[in-house]
Amino acid sequence: MHLEINAEKCTGCRICENFCSFHHEGAVWPERSRITIVAQTDEGPFTINVCRQCEDAPCAAACPVEAITLNEYTGAWVVDIEECIACGACVGACPYGAIFLDEELGVALKCDLCSGEPECAALCPTGAIWVRTTNGRTPAD
Repeated sequence: MHLEINAEKCTGCRICENFCSFHHEGAVWPERSRITIVAQTDEGPFTINVCRQCEDAPCAAACPVEAITLNEYTGAWVVDIEECIACGACVGACPYGAIFLDEELGVALKCDLCSGEPECAALCPTGAIWVRTTNGRTPAD
């Protein structure tokens, strides 16, 4: 499973950021959202940046303590916050800039596909974000 993105449908509403942070942090806290919207101007165009759940996962390969592991159920590469030493090797290794260090928490943060039910995809009002499973189908197909 991974997220598919159609940036042309993104209106920049940031609902995905708000619900992602709420799901993970229990509060609307966009700075801790695992998905980010980048705008060239207030009117767009907008770019949606989120972990692509790479098959070869350069972030996991770069981690010196093996704190990023594959969740076999969701197919997401997940950071074990108990093991993460916040060294930043994963951040430097990600070709998409989709993982970041939260200095207050002292850990790397990235999309974990919300344990198989991504909030951003479920709540995107324009359908700019949706879930793609390994068999090529969305759950609604």
